Formats: sequence, structure tokens, C-alpha cells
Amino acid sequence: MAVWWSHGRVVRIVRTSWVRRVRDLLAGGKRAEVMRDASAEPAGRGRHWRLVGVPSPTLPERLSRAVGLRVFRVPGSRRVFVAAGSMDRLRDLLADPASLAPTSRATVLVALWRAPWRGWSGGVGALPHMRRHRVSLPRFGRGAATVSVHLGSPAPFREVLEAALRALGPTRPLPAPASADLTGHGLLPAYLPAQPSATVATGRLPERTEIRAHDLVLRASDAAPDNTDTAASYAAAYTATRHGLRGPAGEQVILVDARRINPRGRRAGSYAPDAARIELDLDAGGRRFGWGGNPATARPLDGPGLDAATLAALRQTAVVSVPRVGGDAPVPTAALLVQVAMAGAVVAVPTLPPQVANLLDPDLRAILTAALVETDPLALEARSVRQRRAAMRGHALAFALPELATATFPELGRPPSVTAILATRRPEMLADVLRAIVGQTYPELEVVLCLHGIELPAEARALLTASGRPFEIVHVPATASFGEALGDATRRAHGTLVTKFDDDDTYSLEHVWDLVLARHYSGATLVGKMAEFVHLETLGITVRRSSGVPESDGEMVAGGTMLLAKGDLESVGGWRPVPRSVDLGLIDRLRRDGAMIYRTHALGYIYHRRATGHTWDPGDQYFLDAAVDRWPGLPRLALTDPEPAAGGPAADEAAETASRA
Repeated sequence: MAVWWSHGRVVRIVRTSWVRRVRDLLAGGKRAEVMRDASAEPAGRGRHWRLVGVPSPTLPERLSRAVGLRVFRVPGSRRVFVAAGSMDRLRDLLADPASLAPTSRATVLVALWRAPWRGWSGGVGALPHMRRHRVSLPRFGRGAATVSVHLGSPAPFREVLEAALRALGPTRPLPAPASADLTGHGLLPAYLPAQPSATVATGRLPERTEIRAHDLVLRASDAAPDNTDTAASYAAAYTATRHGLRGPAGEQVILVDARRINPRGRRAGSYAPDAARIELDLDAGGRRFGWGGNPATARPLDGPGLDAATLAALRQTAVVSVPRVGGDAPVPTAALLVQVAMAGAVVAVPTLPPQVANLLDPDLRAILTAALVETDPLALEARSVRQRRAAMRGHALAFALPELATATFPELGRPPSVTAILATRRPEMLADVLRAIVGQTYPELEVVLCLHGIELPAEARALLTASGRPFEIVHVPATASFGEALGDATRRAHGTLVTKFDDDDTYSLEHVWDLVLARHYSGATLVGKMAEFVHLETLGITVRRSSGVPESDGEMVAGGTMLLAKGDLESVGGWRPVPRSVDLGLIDRLRRDGAMIYRTHALGYIYHRRATGHTWDPGDQYFLDAAVDRWPGLPRLALTDPEPAAGGPAADEAAETASRA
């Protein structure tokens, strides 16, 4: 029996005579070893990094570290057994070239698995030549989960892992009306996502006669086109490394798989005054400071970047200071900074050498190098949200690569289209909420305004006309139920995604971007925010209450923040024709269909309680009793909007709206 496990890449073999054979099997043969070298960042070899002062791990993380990530395989067979302490550790395999080894039987065990919601069950994804599979989940939604797969013909273990992940959690890619296939040729970049549109080819590029075989091809810098390449085999080819590629104009671009590196698991307590403030040492010198499951262990700079142990430590961390940044390995250094920023801890970098700074998105660079003056927990949290937002928009593969490929596919460089649906029967509320909608920074936004038994005020029409956004006005009779009104509005929506706005709440200008980003990195069917910030109109104050766990799977989100694909909405029957609680009616349908629901951070949305009354009205004291913080008026930090100078007229209008609300 041969055993290979990864705690800082330790390999132990029971019989030493099998060492060479097992290493070849686990790495996919000699070709996979070449791919590992080609995908590395040469300038970063010999350099190491580590986190200094990391907080003590939580009990679940300690248990997860004890299991780690272990891969067992009998030499000469294609049977694989994987034991992972957590889902994050299992996803670490997606960036490892060893996952390209062929397998015909595989068993994947996640020791500390937790169901997205009690009673949830998922199914194994499609695999060619599937003979049988089995999914075993813990009885009470927590514990060990196992997925077993038996194939009639071998397939790369990475494809098997992708199918197994579908049975253990949300993996739905961001919906798009059109997108390009991505092929890694002779290398496995750390940012290549696990989805059908992204594959790895070894040896010669496969050819097809009935259709172009490849759209976008990623090649190692030292790879030469083979003699099977033709002008029709792919649309465009890029020189790629482990953490990025060279763009059409020769520029280096940093890319990250946000499905693997993201702020999932961050809590509001991560910004408390006693939360950890640690240091990122980019010159650790290759020394070891503990075992591989410890985030304080020195890791190679030319490696895959953040792993599960590091992500777990960053979830508890408020600030990561980076006192020294060298310029001799700019690509892996910039990639590491982007990943840490994407994970959510506030990153403070006093100085950046030009070689590294020029690789970062300008908005992200401005945030990282800005003086860290925030001491209030809400101010730190707002900076974290702005930082991760900039990192994902500028470097997440789903958004950055299509923009780079606009020379080849000019229509694919835009993010998914979103339709904002607003149904109202209160004309006096329209002006303020329409300013918030048309002022959104999200570029591909359509507005469908459903007038429920009322006429359109002249001010509202002027706002829509002057916005430059596509819009449609829908009239429904006052006798129609609210669910029917929303259904009529949804029928007119042209967006791939739809989101619902409420007429009596306050939204930040970045609200739609927050939802689209959360939909991308969570893979959930429905995403939204919780009504954590509540403005009590009669008292003139805003309170913050504990309302569910942010950045996690859940069972409910605020109805005025829901975002999902139009196809997913319609596939469960759409809105129920009920007069009230239409949001709950839709969520119930989605859950019965097995849909995943994800709650992102609460900033950028303020729920209002007004003197005019509500269908559900427990009184102001209910919210005061649950308050953990309070502010007079509307706290601007809770909206995380860009400064007016950066946002232009739209930001000025939003600030004016907030001040009048």
C-alpha cells in the first residue's frame, strides 16, 4: 500500500521500491511533473512566505487539521481514496497537478462536513462511463460525508472531484448567455475553475472537425505549438503561468479562482477591537515554523498561494500588515496579495515596488496602500468589503479573463446582465429608490418598474429617462396580488439575473455588484443580504442586530435583496400569486427544489421600519432589544459607497437620497 498525503507536501511510501512508480502515478506520470514546473513562477523559486502572529485555531479547524488532506493509492491500480478535513481542504486539490492522474474508482471523504441547510441533499455531477456512485451524508447534517464513484473508463481525478463536489455543496457557475471554453495546455493554473467549460489537455491539442475544438488556450511560457495546431483549432492562445497570463498587449495579468479563494466564513466579530492583527512575511527564507497544517509554516512563493489552513486563519483576522514587499518576484507576490485581499482580512501595505503595484487593479492598489486609520469595527468592515470587491472585479477569472479576451470575443467582455425589479403602489416612495437603482455602479443593469394600481409620477419618469439605462414600465391593476405583479414584471425582464428591490429601504451604489460577486463565489442558486441594519424612522436611529450568520449558507435572506438567475426563478414556478410574504413563498419553492441559499455581508442594505406600519410589526422595542450597536440617522459606513469624487454625479445623488431618507 502506498500512502501520499499533503501536510506541506510530505510524501511517505511504505515500500521504497515503489517510490518512483507511485510518484508518477500521483503526479499523472512524467508529463504531469513537467506541467508542474511549467506552471510555476521562476522568479519566485527559493522564496517563501508565512503568516506571523496567527490566532489560535477554532475547535473545528483543529479537528480539520488533524485529518488534513490525504490521498491513498495502491501502486498499479487506478483506485483513489481521499480524506479531507474540510471542504476547503478538498478544494485545494483542484489546484494541484497531481489531480490530473487518471482514475476509475474514487472515494472522497470529508470528515467535518456540514449541510448547507438541514435536510439538504445534492447529486453527483455527470461523468462519462459512470457505472455507479454512492453519496453518504451524516444523519443530522454534520459529520463525515462520503462520495464514491466507479467508472467504466478512466478519467482525470480532477473531473471526478468536480463531480463529487456537486454532491457536497453549491458549485453552480455564474450564468451567462454565452461564454468561451478555457483549455490549459500542458499546465494547470491555480486559477482554472472546476467546471465543464474549463479543461486541461496534455500532449497534443485534441482536434474536432464539426466545431472549433478550443476557444481560449493557456500555454506555459516555454511551450511551443505542436504540429497539430491549426488556425481553426482555437480562437486565441495566451502565455500563462501558475497565477496569471500575458495579455494581448504583452501585459502581465493576475488571475484568481474566486470559487476557491473568497471571504466565505468571515464573521462580523473578525473586525472587533480584540480581533487578530497579524503580519505577512514575504521573506521567510524557507525556514519551517511548524507542521504543514499550520498557517505559520513557511510556504514557497511559487506555490499555489493560500491553502485551507491559511484561509481558516484569515477568517479570524482583522488586519494583515505587509511591512516589506520585494520586487524580484512580482507575479507571485502580487498574486499572494490579491488572494489575501480576496479572503477579506484588511490588507495594509505601506509601500509597493512598481513591479508589483503595476500588476494590481488600480482600485485595489489604492485601498491596499492607503494609510490604515480605521479603528472602529464598522469602518474596518467597510474597508474589507471595498477591498474584496475591488480584488474580485479586477482579478477573479470570471470577470477579468472575458474582459481581456474582448479583442477575440468583443461581446463576451461584459458581466452578466441583471434586471432590477421594483413593484410598488406608493408613488411617494419612488423617487428615492429609483435614484438608488439607476445610480448603481453595476454596468449591465436594466430596470423593470411595476406600477401596482398607480400612475408614474413625472419625477420618476424623468429619473428613468435621464439615467441612460434600459427600462420598462409595467402597469398591473390594484386588484392583482403582489405575487402576480412581480410575476408580470419578471416576464418582462431581459437580464440573465434578476434582483428585487423594495421601495422603502436604502441601498448602496455597489449593492448589485455585491450580489453578483456573492453569486459567483458561493455557487448558490439564491443570494442576498440579511436585514442586519435597521433604521427606526420614528426614533431617527439605525441599529445593528444579529440576524443570521454572514458569508455562509443559510435558509433565508431579506426579500429586498434577493438575486437569482431568471431561469432558476422560472424553473420552480416563479412567484406565488399571494398578497403578502411573496419572498417566503419563493424561498420555500427553491428549497423544495434543492436550491442553495447564500447570505453575503450585510453592508450596503438598510432595512427601514416606518411610522406608516408594516404587515409584520412587532414594534420598535423588538429591534432595540436585539441591537448590538446604534447610530443616529443613517450610518454612511454601512453603505460602503465610493466617495462622491470617485462616483461622480451618481454618488452625489445617492448621498443626497440617504440624507433625506
